[in-house]
Amino acid sequence: MVQLTSRHALLASLALSAVVTLTGCPDPDDPAPDEARSWSLVATDLPAALLAVGGVAEDDVWAVGADKGAGPLVLHFDGAAWTQVQTGFRGSLWWVHPFSRRSAVFAGANANVLLWRDGVFTRVTPPGIAHHTVFGIWGRSETDFYVVGSVASKNGFIWHYDGATLSEVPLPSDIPTDKGDIPGIFKVWGDGEGRVWVVGGKGLVLRKEGVGPFEYVPTDTDATLFTVAGVDGRCVVVGGGAQAVLLEESGGRLEHKDPANLQLLQGVAFNDAGAGYATGQSGAIYERKGGAWEAVSTGLSIRAQSLHAVWVGPKGSVWAVGGNVLGAGLDGGVLVHLGSAAVPTPEIQATTPAVTTCPADGVDLAPGKSIARRWNEQILNAVRRDIPRPGVHARNLYHLAAAMWDAWAAYDDVADGVFVDDKRAAGDVEAARAEAISYAAYRVLMHRYQPSLAVGGAQSEDCFTKFMEKLGYDPTNEATTGDSPAALGNLIGETIIAATADDGANEADNYKDTTGWTSVNPPLVVEGSAITVVDPSVWQPLILAESETQNGIPTGAGVQGYIGSNWNLVTPFAMTREHPEDLFHDPGPFPAFDDAEMNDWAVEMVVKESKMDPRFDEMIDISPGAFGNNSLGANDGHGHTVNPVTGQPYAPNLVKLSDFSRVLAEFWADGPKSETPPGHWNTLANAVADSAGLARRIGGEGPELGALEWDVKMYLALDGAVHDAAITAWGVKRVSQGPRPITIVRYKASLGQSSNPSLPHYHADGLPLVPGVIELVTAQSSAPGQRHERLARYVGEIAVLGWRGEPGDRASEVGGVDWVRGVEWLPYQRRTFVTPAFPGFVSGHSTFSRAGAEVLTQMTGSAYFPGGLGEFTAPEGSYLVFEDGPSETVVLQWGTYYDASDQAGQSRLWGGIHLQPDDFIGRTLGSMVGADAVAKARTYFDGTARD
Repeated sequence: MVQLTSRHALLASLALSAVVTLTGCPDPDDPAPDEARSWSLVATDLPAALLAVGGVAEDDVWAVGADKGAGPLVLHFDGAAWTQVQTGFRGSLWWVHPFSRRSAVFAGANANVLLWRDGVFTRVTPPGIAHHTVFGIWGRSETDFYVVGSVASKNGFIWHYDGATLSEVPLPSDIPTDKGDIPGIFKVWGDGEGRVWVVGGKGLVLRKEGVGPFEYVPTDTDATLFTVAGVDGRCVVVGGGAQAVLLEESGGRLEHKDPANLQLLQGVAFNDAGAGYATGQSGAIYERKGGAWEAVSTGLSIRAQSLHAVWVGPKGSVWAVGGNVLGAGLDGGVLVHLGSAAVPTPEIQATTPAVTTCPADGVDLAPGKSIARRWNEQILNAVRRDIPRPGVHARNLYHLAAAMWDAWAAYDDVADGVFVDDKRAAGDVEAARAEAISYAAYRVLMHRYQPSLAVGGAQSEDCFTKFMEKLGYDPTNEATTGDSPAALGNLIGETIIAATADDGANEADNYKDTTGWTSVNPPLVVEGSAITVVDPSVWQPLILAESETQNGIPTGAGVQGYIGSNWNLVTPFAMTREHPEDLFHDPGPFPAFDDAEMNDWAVEMVVKESKMDPRFDEMIDISPGAFGNNSLGANDGHGHTVNPVTGQPYAPNLVKLSDFSRVLAEFWADGPKSETPPGHWNTLANAVADSAGLARRIGGEGPELGALEWDVKMYLALDGAVHDAAITAWGVKRVSQGPRPITIVRYKASLGQSSNPSLPHYHADGLPLVPGVIELVTAQSSAPGQRHERLARYVGEIAVLGWRGEPGDRASEVGGVDWVRGVEWLPYQRRTFVTPAFPGFVSGHSTFSRAGAEVLTQMTGSAYFPGGLGEFTAPEGSYLVFEDGPSETVVLQWGTYYDASDQAGQSRLWGGIHLQPDDFIGRTLGSMVGADAVAKARTYFDGTARD
């Protein structure tokens, strides 16, 4: 036995009855048993796990749990019935701490600390961001409580709320660390007399006496300690791993009372009378009797990985909650009760079912426009509902465009069809074309966006069908023979479906990899700080704690898959090659980790991100008179002297660089409505077609075309180009396996600094030091009040001025820029996305966008937008998705289509997604792709395609 006289006291290795001397209180008498009480399984197999339970009375009990997509599960019991309560916030709730019948505090994922007062939830602004998870709360009142949690089960924190502000509480400097990371912190409890206890991973125990600081209390276990509770000064801690741990303070000592044959205890609670219960693995329940902990035989069949929490009511009732809580599932919720009266089962609202019907405004998205435009809007909406797989959607856009073109061309004496070259006659050619185009489009879209191939497919199919019905066509008419326009359209649709079934996309198996790709590098845990790479020149998949697509579709946590690994095998529109294994376009040397320019590329990533904070007032003129007009594959332009349409200089457009960069990163991410880059260039082309200043002349010459002829020709050229751009870019990605910036920056930071061999932690391949942006953490720079104060545990490491990450409440908070560890650098992206699930070189955005710009330029006969100006307005405070903003309204402007496409490429650097060569080479390849697509399309226009 070792007496603790200070926080520096050490424990010897102890046996099962090892003790730690602490200040304690007498053991109160055990409460008298209530013979009338019985155990009942109130609820089982709930869709979400229940993670915490608490109350202030037998008829005022809260149970909270996981968020399975519709908000956290929150239940309240009033003694007669359960009510499901909506918080208005998203994210699993890990704890509830009621103060009275009228106030409580809830906490959990996304740094959520929610104060509930008289039925209203209010989020307290935290010092943390979305990756901070709050696991425990304890306090004396709603204006004085402690909050604890961690990031990815490490890097624990303590916050304190004083009624106005939630502030970070300093942690003891002597907490043992693992490569600089302190253990996670999971629960906090206080005795109300000045002592506060905190427990966490690796046997972590912290203690606070009165107004003093938290002190580290060494223990003899490295097990995870999940929960701490007590009564009348007695403290009990539970946890486990390989063996359940139960440490009880009694008579001034904390003794091991670990239950045998159990690996894990997660919940412990007492009431004021001293009744105590502990819960854990597989529904295990222990009761404290006569100074000992005894297993309870409830007689229940509890199907749960663990009972995660327990609460004991003032009159001795017991509530225990849990479910499948030992993994990422957080489902299978259970609620167990011990009491003298039966408790009803709560009625849980079913998870919102998938929408399968088309909204009224989705049936016809462009009334009054050409029939081709109206079907193009249908596919764009289907893309927005689906997982953003750029290659898949580019292929679908092209095949829809070809279907509509072939239907139009069948009634033209000159034009050649792409897949079907039939010629038809009709008394009313306009009506026949509309009907044939609609049936051809309908058949292709119903096949490509069926539920087995597309998320939201049922709703998309309903929209397609209702649109056909609005047009007056019978969607059940599948005839392919005869001279009717419907038969022609059906024939075209079925021909395209059959002809492309084996085009290399592997549509039959939902586009899965056919190349046998495996990762060279182990995956990178995004919310961790460790990085291991076998080859830093090669893309490294990520492990995400939560995963969603860019348009918010949950995809499950874990290792990223590889989207589009086989796309080099897909049959193109206009490109040719000598051998099936060749790339269609040679990108030149692939960027490699040992390139002389790699340091510059890495530093550029960090420097750009360091400017993305709305607190910074640096201004920039983003008007076409100052920005753009680059040569191909460079950022060397300084704008256009005048607007060639008006003959006048462009008016200055001064905005904050921090706003411009964030809007740029989000606008071009996958389109303002998540239609992916191929779809985004369709929206731009549609906006151009709607512009009063556009003369619909191919190449700016010849007679002006009608809206339908212009649209079918534009779509064939544009969507043939983006289809080929996907094949080109993803072919290069598959061969090059180029790395993403998150790997490069973190790996270099892990090695050290490469600027000065005489400074600490030098490594030739480390990050260069850039004062004010990339620095070494020193004892001086991390002293209290200094710029690296938050990084005092990491003296000698590389710190970068970077984005802190997604805030907990993206609608009203910003992540902000601050000094962060280089090994934890994040791109400006959602934490559920971070970087795309495929290699970096070359940039798909750059390739798609330059190809699209080339098509628009050659098809319109001018590089300039109609009127010499293209614009997009991002309103103040409501446009950004990753965080609140912009702080002021930003109007993106472009003189030419090339200016717009260059911004798309630049946006990927601001967003931390690509290195500079990914962008520049992508632009160059896209230019070739676009030019080839227009040339090929024009052969179909003039009837020479089959010569």
